[in-house]
Amino acid sequence: MSVLPEQSHSMELECKPDFDMAMQRVNAWYEGEMIDRPPVRFSEHNSSFYQVQAEAGRSWGSLKERWFDAEYQVDLFLEMIAGRQFHGETFPVFSPNLGPGVYAAFHGSQLIFGEVTSWCEPLIHDWDDLTLLRFDPQNEYFRKIEELTCIALEKCPGRFMVGYTDLHGSLDCAADWLNRQELCMEMVMNPEKIHQMVQIADRNFLYTFDYFDALLKKHGQISVTWLGVPSFGKMHIPSCDFATMISQEMFNDFYLPSLQREVKAMTHNVFHLDGKGVAQHLDSILSIPEINAIQWVQGVGEDEPIMQWLPLIRKIQAAGKSVIIDLKLNELEEFIANMNPRGLYLCLAADSEIQPEIIKRLERW
Repeated sequence: MSVLPEQSHSMELECKPDFDMAMQRVNAWYEGEMIDRPPVRFSEHNSSFYQVQAEAGRSWGSLKERWFDAEYQVDLFLEMIAGRQFHGETFPVFSPNLGPGVYAAFHGSQLIFGEVTSWCEPLIHDWDDLTLLRFDPQNEYFRKIEELTCIALEKCPGRFMVGYTDLHGSLDCAADWLNRQELCMEMVMNPEKIHQMVQIADRNFLYTFDYFDALLKKHGQISVTWLGVPSFGKMHIPSCDFATMISQEMFNDFYLPSLQREVKAMTHNVFHLDGKGVAQHLDSILSIPEINAIQWVQGVGEDEPIMQWLPLIRKIQAAGKSVIIDLKLNELEEFIANMNPRGLYLCLAADSEIQPEIIKRLERW
């Protein structure tokens, strides 16, 4: 197996001198293989400090103005990575962000901005409102994502990577347009209308992905987004968080065709499996050959610790898929003792001082 595809190229990043080796591990992981150890991505505990620092001397009239301040958003990221070395398979990635509903907003929905996320104001109140769903690359949200991308591209050389924004199509997009409770009811009462909404959501999804992918590739970037797992081809994170609310029959009817179309257009696909509610559809997801990996998001509270989910993780491995897993430091040793490392990608919150020791531990796995 070749772990460095022919189209690969190196990126000179001052904070990531081992970029080439890290990408070899990632490419092997996509194939369910391992070179010397499983990939590991680190985050740190004190990132909120940098937002306070970056906001000093700035003011906005509203939260929307802060989100729309593209220079600030990129400068905030630069503050966060200043002086850092990115260990393991942690990459410095700026992903333009207006919240998870931005693709729905490209079609006319309005975003409501909070401190750390945004959400869509429902646009569909009766079926005549379907005429309001018009994809518009000239609208303020599409153009703002483009501006965020372009400013980041200007500032990134030698410093960081630039990714594409978080894109949610299909049923998640329909839920943004209608709201989740209404969508559940209408899937039973008016399934043909929901299929129509999903078709509208699907219509420009690949165009949108390819538009930003081409912009990034034109500037020498590779494919990456908020998950921070890059690809030299096209890397996609399909997801359907709404699936926690529906039956397997509805999942296969309303969502599976969208998923199959999306993944066939990509080089690498990592499905975002958001908790045990979505995991009820795991068999359908694992049946799709183009899905390389699953990002398992276990949740909190009674869904912790990770050890209760080992049978699910092993099931994914047995299906020939790789897995991304979030671990707490105090879970690492027990996890290592009970799992085969092949095809695993670990995510750990750990301060930079101890990250090299964690990597050495993984090398002995």
